[in-house]
Amino acid sequence: MEKNQIQTVKAPLKRRSARKHRQERFFDYSLFFIVIFLVCFGLVMIYSTTAYTSSIENNGDSYYYVFRQGLLALLGFVGAIVISRFDYHFFAKFAFFAYIVMLIIQILTPFIGVGSESHGQSRWIAIGPIQFQPSEVSKVALILFLAFVCSRTVKSLHTFGGIIKVFLLAAPMVFVVVLTNLSTAMILLGITFVIVFVASDRYKPFVAIIGLCIVGLVAGLLMFSYRMGRITAWLNVETDDYAYQIRQSLYAIGSGGIFGKGLGQSIQKLDYLPEAHNDMIFGIICEELGLFGAVAIILLFVLLLWRCMIIANNAPDLFGALLVVGIMTQIGIQAFINIAVATNFIPNTGITLPFISYGGTSVAILVCEIGLVLGVSRQIRMEG
Repeated sequence: MEKNQIQTVKAPLKRRSARKHRQERFFDYSLFFIVIFLVCFGLVMIYSTTAYTSSIENNGDSYYYVFRQGLLALLGFVGAIVISRFDYHFFAKFAFFAYIVMLIIQILTPFIGVGSESHGQSRWIAIGPIQFQPSEVSKVALILFLAFVCSRTVKSLHTFGGIIKVFLLAAPMVFVVVLTNLSTAMILLGITFVIVFVASDRYKPFVAIIGLCIVGLVAGLLMFSYRMGRITAWLNVETDDYAYQIRQSLYAIGSGGIFGKGLGQSIQKLDYLPEAHNDMIFGIICEELGLFGAVAIILLFVLLLWRCMIIANNAPDLFGALLVVGIMTQIGIQAFINIAVATNFIPNTGITLPFISYGGTSVAILVCEIGLVLGVSRQIRMEG
């Protein structure tokens, strides 16, 4: 009888122990819901921005842009959930392969690219009915590649030569992209700099690297006259003909005031502000929701980056930490550049606002990247 009583007492203890073991893994729901909110907010703003023009261009279909964005965003979330269930070390097996494949595709894009063109350079690839920008996939490939290389050769990053070698490995991708898309090349360079900086314990070499990057940026501007034209327009925004888009963005931001004109009440979206649903959507946010709405969105991005930083700090290994750092850097740089361009803080360049601007493949890939971050978070073991 006493033996049976002992077994009866032990059984609940075993069940509680099993439940405790199952609850050890961590999943960052805060990050997940922030991304869901940003994507849903983006859909609302895309509808507000495109409903009028879309109904005219697409036989009365005011939901054309929203439907396409929403469908690819949904696919992105499905992909993110699937990716988050994998052990993120699984993707390290494809790091080198993905980098080489995307480098080849980037080289071929100007020759085989179709769809929208910018200054004579095709930036899109078509596969059946789907068009995508290879540079968006290249960002993920570069992050995965650098996180893998730096985690495997971390000891060599204690020397200046080791740091330079990693930059040289990333250089082909940056160089190929800079020929057709300077803004994306800047993002790739920023991702490389931050990942290597975090992995290394040296500081002085990066001062020299910053100097070289500035020289490279100037060279990239001088290679094409239209890029220098953007600098001139930035310095003479009131009078330069090429500054029309920025002037309209500033009109939208200034007319919004503190609380905005109200959702759907923008005037600049009615064919006054080019790319209002894409690169310049932040101007429409300011016009309709005012300074209050703009600050709220900025704070959400700050919160998203903070959650990524928490995951990176607690990642089980260096590869996971650098993977999250790379994705965090990409989102942070893109958000900064987009908002800075819309407010004329820096010269005009075509970068979308992450999760919010129209661009189906872009938002799908970004959400899948968040799946990678969540995959790292699932490997964090909670104490107690």
